[in-house]
Amino acid sequence: MWRWADFLHASAAEAVTLGEGNTPLLHAPSLGLGDVWIKDESRNPTWSFKDRLGSGALTMAKKFGARVIASSSSGNAGAAAAAYAAKAGLPCVVFTFMGSAGPLVTQMRTYGTMLVKVADKADRWRLQTLGVAEFGWYPTSPFFGPVVGSNPYGMEAYKTIAYEIAEAFDWQPPDWCVLPVCYGDALFGVWKGFEELKALGWIDRTPRLAAAEVSGSLAAAMEGGDAMPPESPRNAPSIATSIGALQGTVQALDVLRKTRGAAVTIPDDDLRRWVLTLAAKEGIWPEASSAAPFAAIERLRAQGTIKPGERCVALLTAAGLKDPGPIETALPEPPLVQGGLKELMAALKSAYGFHG
Repeated sequence: MWRWADFLHASAAEAVTLGEGNTPLLHAPSLGLGDVWIKDESRNPTWSFKDRLGSGALTMAKKFGARVIASSSSGNAGAAAAAYAAKAGLPCVVFTFMGSAGPLVTQMRTYGTMLVKVADKADRWRLQTLGVAEFGWYPTSPFFGPVVGSNPYGMEAYKTIAYEIAEAFDWQPPDWCVLPVCYGDALFGVWKGFEELKALGWIDRTPRLAAAEVSGSLAAAMEGGDAMPPESPRNAPSIATSIGALQGTVQALDVLRKTRGAAVTIPDDDLRRWVLTLAAKEGIWPEASSAAPFAAIERLRAQGTIKPGERCVALLTAAGLKDPGPIETALPEPPLVQGGLKELMAALKSAYGFHG
């Protein structure tokens, strides 16, 4: 990522880095979604796009002389904060909630973070605010509402996603970029990256941007013309915990409007279906939230919002091993085989419809 240091807020020599960025852009014709490419951020050091934010934020934390790093997270942002704090040699406190995915909790703890669980999600921000206000802890995540984004230096680092996409297409940007959106940090960063390239004359336009969400907050604001995305409660928590916020942000809404974009609300059934489809057809196992852009592209193609010949890039934000639980229940139980070849083939036929 830091080969783009001239566009960022510190030099490459100052960077707290684990080798994040420069992730692959993969053509995915087998998905049946037209000209679709996958920007696979699961290849980052802690297996999510949050590593860009972690590197950007921790670089400045060290430069500013921060003593303690603080984050509120369901997993990916906390894992990145913990890993990059470890690299920087700084203590890290992460606030999470009861029910966070076990592998993500284990990942955060393994990096040596001081993990704190709370019963009420709101207590994460309350406690982090106290740490920031009373002790000067350096925040890498949102910690008050209405949310206006994460650490601004971390958000700047997301610009590099746009740079890498434009470079990969020989400075001919795609027609659409579709992202899973919680608070819209990456959506804003990607938009800003393309805008900077356009201002420099490296590209001639900014792609249209689409937000794949689970709350419906941005979709409601786009439809109703609201200045502020409304809070959109759900009947039950989404399996896409990484994008489970009930309210979008002003900057995410602004980006969608400026790019003539779209917001699509994705149900759990579509998330499960696209996780399994990506794994079976492209050999990529995404976290549930990372499947949201593909469901959004499917719907926007069907509606005619994305035209048949238009090129789309879907941002795949994190790896499936971070939260495998929601997908385990969607998979058939593997057969237990006792005996020889006859019993084996009978089991394969019964369980999977395989005939040899």
